[in-house]
Amino acid sequence: MDRNAAERRIAQLCAEIRRHDHLYYVLDRPEITDAEFDLLYRELVQLEQEHPELVTPDSPTRRVGGAPLDKFEQVTHRIPMLSLENAFTDGDIAEFDARVKRVLGLSATEEIAYVCEPKMDGLAVELVYENGSLAVGSTRGDGFVGENVTQNLKTVKSIPLRLECAHPPALLEVRGEVYLPLEAFQRLNVQREEDGEPPFANPRNAAAGSIRQLDPRIAARRPLAIFCYAPGEVRGAAFASQTEFLDTMRQWGLPVNPLVRRVTGVEGVLSFYREMTDRRDTLPYEIDGVVVKVDSFSLQRELGEKSRSPRWAVAVKFPPRQAVTVIEDIVPSVGRTGVITPTANLRPVEVSGVTVSRATLHNWEEMERKDIRIGDTVVIERAGDVIPAVVRVLTEKRAGSERFLPIPAACPECGSEVVKIPDEVAVRCMGLSCPAQIRESIIHFASRNAMDMEGLGEKYIEQLLRLGLVGNVADLYTLTRDDFMKFDRMGDKLAENLLNAIEASKRRELSRFIFALGIRHVGEHTARLLATAFGSIDNLARATEAELLSIREIGPQVARSITTFFHNEGNRETIRRMVEAGVEPTVEEKKVGGRFTGKTFVFTGALTRFSRSEAQKMVENEGGHAAGSVSKKTDYVVAGAEAGSKLDKARQLGVTVLTEDGFLQMLEGEQ
Repeated sequence: MDRNAAERRIAQLCAEIRRHDHLYYVLDRPEITDAEFDLLYRELVQLEQEHPELVTPDSPTRRVGGAPLDKFEQVTHRIPMLSLENAFTDGDIAEFDARVKRVLGLSATEEIAYVCEPKMDGLAVELVYENGSLAVGSTRGDGFVGENVTQNLKTVKSIPLRLECAHPPALLEVRGEVYLPLEAFQRLNVQREEDGEPPFANPRNAAAGSIRQLDPRIAARRPLAIFCYAPGEVRGAAFASQTEFLDTMRQWGLPVNPLVRRVTGVEGVLSFYREMTDRRDTLPYEIDGVVVKVDSFSLQRELGEKSRSPRWAVAVKFPPRQAVTVIEDIVPSVGRTGVITPTANLRPVEVSGVTVSRATLHNWEEMERKDIRIGDTVVIERAGDVIPAVVRVLTEKRAGSERFLPIPAACPECGSEVVKIPDEVAVRCMGLSCPAQIRESIIHFASRNAMDMEGLGEKYIEQLLRLGLVGNVADLYTLTRDDFMKFDRMGDKLAENLLNAIEASKRRELSRFIFALGIRHVGEHTARLLATAFGSIDNLARATEAELLSIREIGPQVARSITTFFHNEGNRETIRRMVEAGVEPTVEEKKVGGRFTGKTFVFTGALTRFSRSEAQKMVENEGGHAAGSVSKKTDYVVAGAEAGSKLDKARQLGVTVLTEDGFLQMLEGEQ
């Protein structure tokens, strides 16, 4: 391909990949499969390798993280990133409203329009766009000077490297909060403990620790996200209010929290605050309160700032999710990878409406650092992890009988050697046939999100192990009715149900089977990626690290873990035995001979009768293909409200355009 053609194609690919990244990471509304995305991405990589002079700083390929930095440069904020005053009670909110009215000279009966936003518990950053391209990203720092973390922020997939607008402003400074979703935080801590690294105390520390890494490749491996919430200096655009600013940021491709709401007066603020308090534990990220801002920018300017905080905004903090209780015992438990973790058995106490009787202590270094002992009175907190953590010890309440639990000399389950590897915090059992590791791996394999052997819970699995009926997951498929009848309190019907559940698991989806195997660093999402990419367990077992790394979201650590797992002869033998027993994971295949066989559909606009993912599944179930862009090969475009460029292109190419109702009629055979 000559240089001019390559330049045009690179521009097309960059625009298309940016759009799909925005759909995937910001809107959670992908239009193409991961495999289709990978084809676009690999084509861009190839062209950039052939024409390195055409690589632009905002190319999607620049997100992977560059070479480690020696240190961070300093960045001075043109407009200081001020902190907020805190409020804690209804009275504090009423006082803030009254103070705003006094400064503005309004009567007590006049109502102010406020914008209420969930207060994200992450790392505050500033993004600077020059003529639409991301030029600098920095931390808040002391509010006046921050650290230049541009390369790390470029790895955050929800941050656009280029604004989605035809005429971007010459300068746009936008402030936001980088955060780590709770599910990703929990996975990261499990990985860190397995790798012998200290866990993060909370998602905020994890996000800050990721962005402030000198090696951008570390940030690139973590699924960080951002919500934008305020402007800095802006040249070439003007906004009348916070509401208008946030709406425009959404249009320009910057993520804004969908829970943001414009309200009126104190009652509106209180209603939003109570709603967020109720929803706090159901959100996929940590929030620690609500930020309340005067909506009008002209009123904000009139109100002005104090030395360190604006007069037009306040942070209304949630009550702490903490409680005081006593550690009655500390019990070491062995996980399926051999890591021994100390867990505190607590005197039961209620925290935010939940009765808590256990707390994670993570590892012995953490226990020593916090000086945690059996018998201590402690403050515990629910902060993003599955079970609470001990925040601090109330040493003033010690009676002298408290005692520290030392690292066990041998595995508490099998008596094997216990090793603390240098430079790691994890303590590991080295027994290859440790019953605790076997037990945990079987429990994981049979669990609902894995092979879903309904009824075969922890108690029954422990009986199978105690009776010597299973030694690994493959043995589950050799069990008989007579084996189950050896259990305590086992009847014919229950034994039959358990056998039926095991039999039914033989046809679970391939992604669930991959997840069930317990490959280190392979969670449910990664398992789905692998199932889509390889199509069978045999193909995955033969995959090279290079082939694995070509898959979107698979990094070197995960690739090494997968190849190591399948190179292990014992693991291959276990899989072989399961296959011989009739385990045949299923892969969703396109229907042959369906109504849409050989047809390509594109969905565009705001759909109301079904979601894009539902539409894609309906098309694929009938043998068709749901694409993300319109071309000469497109057979039908299904257009919802506010359909844009795709609809225009369909009309230019003469592609048949359907309404949602028309598509459903076609699906039902009425056209």
